[in-house]
Amino acid sequence: MRNAFAKTIEQLAAEDSRVVLLSGDIGNRMFDSFKQRFPDRFCNCGVAEANMISLAAGLAMSGLRPYAYTIAPFMVYRAFEQIRVDLCYHHQPVVIVGVGAGLGYASLGATHHSCEDIATMRTLPGMTVVCPADPIETALATRAALACDGPVYLRIGKKGEPAIHKTQPDFQIGRAITVREGDDVCLLATGSIMPDVLAVADRLAQRDVAARVVSIHTVKPLDCALLADVFDRFAVVATIEEHSRIGGLGGAVAEWLVDQAHQPRARLLRFGTADTFLHEALNREHARRLLGLADSDIVDQILLAHAQVLEKAAS
Repeated sequence: MRNAFAKTIEQLAAEDSRVVLLSGDIGNRMFDSFKQRFPDRFCNCGVAEANMISLAAGLAMSGLRPYAYTIAPFMVYRAFEQIRVDLCYHHQPVVIVGVGAGLGYASLGATHHSCEDIATMRTLPGMTVVCPADPIETALATRAALACDGPVYLRIGKKGEPAIHKTQPDFQIGRAITVREGDDVCLLATGSIMPDVLAVADRLAQRDVAARVVSIHTVKPLDCALLADVFDRFAVVATIEEHSRIGGLGGAVAEWLVDQAHQPRARLLRFGTADTFLHEALNREHARRLLGLADSDIVDQILLAHAQVLEKAAS
């Protein structure tokens, strides 16, 4: 996904002279081509994320369109005050790119995990939060973010994520994308966990439960029209994310649900990481299992909820 971002930002810079790229001392080789073509529009800001955001705000106020790129936890948590005051308060069109989000850097320990960043960023007034599911969505989101007139948090994976779209989808910020059709349950996913969500759908199909899979790439603003449709149509709707169950996609959908005057018939399940830190360095798959995102557990809970809803409807 980071390679898709690097390729797309270079294309955007060639098309729009306002585009500038700031880096928090990472991705230097990945951006070599950008630096060679646009040396005056790249700045390595060093390990000074708060300063990078303030610099980005100043550039935006001068009429430029900055993209600020570094590892997600360092971007969001270290620079939160500057994001809130310099960007959101002044409604500046800066794209904040958090790479390796969620458990992308699981092997480097809890300091490099970012399972609270969606919750943190979506609380900010005027902030748009976009979490693409694969390299194709990453490229489309990078381009779409340039058209936004305020700050955007672009939450991407690290490297090696497979493409989950066979063709280029119609990508619009605030509009979800249906990845697979199904009639029994609906799986709403955000971010790079999507391949695992498709694996969950495959395992449900083996148990004769057809799952619709939807990429909720924009967590703020939500696609409320889609939510209204799926909660009226399905018996069970599950949110799945590599993020805490507190405040992420699941929290956003639950907030939307409780505000509806007409309570839909679907039961909501939320799957995300547990409310804890991992005190060990380990690979991403192991980290997911320890934090409650094992495919088998997700499948079992969805099957149980689906059976309970059908039993209740029949009684």
